Amino acid sequence: MTTTPPAPLLSAQGLHVAFPARHGGAPARAVDGVDLDIRPGEVVALVGESGCGKTTLARSLLGLVAPTEGRVTFDGEPLRYSSRALKAYRRRVQLVLQDPSGSLNPRHTVYDAVAEGLRIHRGAGDERAAVAQALSRAGLRPPERFFLRYPHELSGGQRQRVVIAGALVLEPELLVADEPVASLDASVRGEILALLLRLRTELGLAALVVTHDLGLAWNIADRVAVMYLGRIVETGDAEKVLTAPQHPYTQALLSVLPEAPGDPVVLSGEPPDPSRIPTGCRFRARCQILASGEAERAGVAHRCRTEDLEVLGGGGEAQVACHWARALDPAV
Repeated sequence: MTTTPPAPLLSAQGLHVAFPARHGGAPARAVDGVDLDIRPGEVVALVGESGCGKTTLARSLLGLVAPTEGRVTFDGEPLRYSSRALKAYRRRVQLVLQDPSGSLNPRHTVYDAVAEGLRIHRGAGDERAAVAQALSRAGLRPPERFFLRYPHELSGGQRQRVVIAGALVLEPELLVADEPVASLDASVRGEILALLLRLRTELGLAALVVTHDLGLAWNIADRVAVMYLGRIVETGDAEKVLTAPQHPYTQALLSVLPEAPGDPVVLSGEPPDPSRIPTGCRFRARCQILASGEAERAGVAHRCRTEDLEVLGGGGEAQVACHWARALDPAV
């Protein structure tokens, strides 16, 4: 019997975010048409190179950047941008930043750092108990031992746990984690990833994890969305995308992982300027398949150079925006 997947908790529909040029040129299309769903309890990894638009997309989903076009919905309701509506929304959707040292005020104790959200939102109940519970859930036990400590007295991993506790204290339904382990030593990364997975299991938390690291996505995500130049170019179940990637960009990203077979794919140049997105496939100028002649042999080289690809749907099914991949397998 086929089960119907739950309705999305957070959804982006036709999302565009453009930033005006400083000197009257074309606007920079940082997010250029994105559909993306995150279901309750689901971990979605948003991956891509620096500058691909993934952080702007995450900020737009948080209500920190208003979209130029499209909309964000949460729990079936469109996101509203009044101060009051955003305050209520951010109690349910919390951000975990990359750099815990920059996220924590060095003059605030751990207790005050974690309690800050409760005070902003005027949380009812026992503040001390709520802070202790959040620290304990983040793996800082016994929590009272950390109340009066300052960020400089903690290790990098402990500081990141304090940041996570500060998000958990409001009992959110979804975390947006922007490169949550990028600033940590390799020995600590596994601990923080295990913590995020445990929180998903114990609390039913959904999460959007923004990262350039496909190895991290492999370890933590149920589903992967690969972003390039403002668009999602491949999406689907994490295991399927990461073991059998269809888009040449995804293949290139995976090829540089230490455990990847064969030689790494070296992409030429940098991603195009988002104010001058090329015609046709936006990846074509760096595409190893087009450069090698494989697209020509598949009969799609002209389409690669001239025909844009539609925005992929936001659901959980595997999809790819690539003329060559579709020529090889029309079902993708």
